[in-house]
Amino acid sequence: MINLVLKIYFAFALCALILYIPRLFGFIYGFKKSKTFVATSKRKIGIIIPARGESAIIRDLFKSILAQDYEKSCYDMFVIVKEEDDPTIAMAKEVGASVTIVPDQHCKGDALDGFFMAQSMEKLASYDAFVIVDADGLLSPTYLSEINNALESDADIIETQKIAKNFLGEKKCRSLFSNCSALTYPIIDELGNAYRTKKGMPLNLVGQGLVLRRYVIEKIGGWPYRTMTEDYELKLDSLLRGYKSIYYPNAVLYTEEAKSHRENYVRRVRWLTGYKQCDLKYKKQIKKQIRVRKKITRGEFEYFFGLFPYFVFLAGEAIAVLAGLGLAAYYSIMGSALWIVALKRLVALPLIILYLLLHCYSVLALMSSNHAFSSLTKREYIAVAIFNPFYLIEYIPIYFSSARKIRKNENIEWKATERVMRSDDEEEAIKAGKD
Repeated sequence: MINLVLKIYFAFALCALILYIPRLFGFIYGFKKSKTFVATSKRKIGIIIPARGESAIIRDLFKSILAQDYEKSCYDMFVIVKEEDDPTIAMAKEVGASVTIVPDQHCKGDALDGFFMAQSMEKLASYDAFVIVDADGLLSPTYLSEINNALESDADIIETQKIAKNFLGEKKCRSLFSNCSALTYPIIDELGNAYRTKKGMPLNLVGQGLVLRRYVIEKIGGWPYRTMTEDYELKLDSLLRGYKSIYYPNAVLYTEEAKSHRENYVRRVRWLTGYKQCDLKYKKQIKKQIRVRKKITRGEFEYFFGLFPYFVFLAGEAIAVLAGLGLAAYYSIMGSALWIVALKRLVALPLIILYLLLHCYSVLALMSSNHAFSSLTKREYIAVAIFNPFYLIEYIPIYFSSARKIRKNENIEWKATERVMRSDDEEEAIKAGKD
């Protein structure tokens, strides 16, 4: 019986591997130099900053924007707040940014839509593109220039590179959890979006550092997305509207990652809950589009079947582990020493294989974006490679937690992540207070 279950497990694993082969080849593009563009003109870019209650962190973002090598006449800053007495308003006015107060905002989509609805058509028409930057972000000095270069492409939506802002500060600004969270970006971009860019497929979008041409905003009518993952919702809407998106790593933005396990866990529950919300909203529309067209695109195929290899492999894992535990209990009761064999072959072996596969996946992600993690000590680097498989495995209970929230129709709140990196001015004030 033990050998039979083991054969079933390896059959599932082999099937998953065969199905996953196209993705394995796709990883190659994460190690290739991406296509670069050279702008033939200076475009007007609007920088949109949702900044509800972010006065402790936003000043450094303003400094990084003012330090851009892009002509100041070719970009404007727009800050979105919720309260009229938000200290961010005074800070924004000091650096010449426009402020829009959107009092009725329950998610990031509300804030963005409130901003676009408050602008006249004439004002929007004066911009070639908009980039969404969260208040915790920092722009590399050439960020806007590289966006201008990327706008030389025919893409409607551009995804820029994200690197953990925590890596720019002292070691106290990061933790094992923040370092693993930072690995999410190369997993999404280098091991995924680089391939999708090459094949002309809609990217898995991240709202931080997202560039949209002005006509996209006009066509979608502002920002109609209200799920907890408005960026993923835009990706699914792109499948329906046919928008082209590309990943452009030359434009680099730094974003803060939460240090604590709790913050990381809550954040990922929100992500997966938002993904499920989007699926419920768009899946039927995408299926209908395929039926009408009588043809499925690469992007649509990935949307419906991209996770299938994972589910096949995890199904084999579940069968082996549950059968192993059951057989171990049975043999133990019967007084047979086979219970040890059952635990070794059906429980320990599949779990070790799962860990090793995720370890290799993590190492690939680290290698594909090695420059982003260069500030880590050797010990930190090794710790990420060893621990990240557990960080990824935790998505299994997170998946069931988010599914429960959707099933029970629980209210999901949009909450700001706890900040661990205050602005330089804020840090100096705190130190002065202590002294």
